[in-house]
Amino acid sequence: MKYLVTGGAGFIGSALCHALMQEPDTELTVVDKLSYAANLASLAAFAGNPRYRFAQADICDGPAMRDLMAVARPDAVFHLAAETHVDRSIDSAAAFIQTNVVGTYQLLEAALQYWTKLPVEEAARFRFVHVSTDEVFGALGAEGQFTEATPYDPSSPYSASKAGSDHIVRAWHRTYGLPVVVSNCSNNYGARQFPEKLIPLTILNALRGAPISVYGKGENVRDWLCVDDHARALIALARMAPAGETYMIGGGAERTNLQVVNTICSLLDARFPERAPHANLIRFVADRPGHDFRYSVNCSKIAHDIGWRPKIAFEAGMEGTVRWYLENEDWWAPLRARAYTGQRLGLSAG
Repeated sequence: MKYLVTGGAGFIGSALCHALMQEPDTELTVVDKLSYAANLASLAAFAGNPRYRFAQADICDGPAMRDLMAVARPDAVFHLAAETHVDRSIDSAAAFIQTNVVGTYQLLEAALQYWTKLPVEEAARFRFVHVSTDEVFGALGAEGQFTEATPYDPSSPYSASKAGSDHIVRAWHRTYGLPVVVSNCSNNYGARQFPEKLIPLTILNALRGAPISVYGKGENVRDWLCVDDHARALIALARMAPAGETYMIGGGAERTNLQVVNTICSLLDARFPERAPHANLIRFVADRPGHDFRYSVNCSKIAHDIGWRPKIAFEAGMEGTVRWYLENEDWWAPLRARAYTGQRLGLSAG
């Protein structure tokens, strides 16, 4: 199988690339703009591998995307390139609209041009897997779950841009027949996540004895999904999902933000008892504007249709995540130095 992964130097994208490259016959082409959150070190294990090709390009560049499709000749495209951080979208939404909406359009056009010229059997096998988020559905109360039929109700510029891209992808299937699959995942955690996100930010701040900021009272709930489980799900969708379908992907691990932070603090207490309790570093700060209260994902459809279920329990996954950051300072230290020092984002008026 030949695969094209956009955003492959990012967090979820690099996890997917590692999963794909474990298979000996995979040919992988990665395209990434190498914006602030990307890190080529995440793909360093593949350097020199004849089955791997990297192209630095912007998905908003239509001619470049068409050329890349022609060279890579993928059996499936995994579209993960996106601006993803809610707080940054609050500060400045323009990049989110450009990358997530315009970039998705350009990539779809390139894929459509490529797909229409494929032989019949190859065209039938081809899939365009669009990776989205559960944030497009807005907030839940204390009960209920998101399903594939939940109406869209995005709250932030980030989630609105992803909602727009989801609709465009489905339109390219309904109008032009492009065989797309849309996935809406819950919050991911794991290795190689850019340190502006809650879990790596908490780990790295705790390691240096800096305050750990928790929004509001820390009561907002997310369903946490290990990124390695997510990668398995995406590969299964590319191979088995019928064209035009949408699937929810979640970890079945609802936790409040405060519970997540306390889990990290406890793991670090066990590693560094002389610095315990790390929970003393927690500081409650003003909440994020438009902060959705709760997300919860119903994964019964993907379990029934594809046979995928999460395998990694939250506690085991978090222990592995903390261990990875402790053992890979050479990966995250350059990012802290050049791209993000740990400051709070999302406080401006746009």
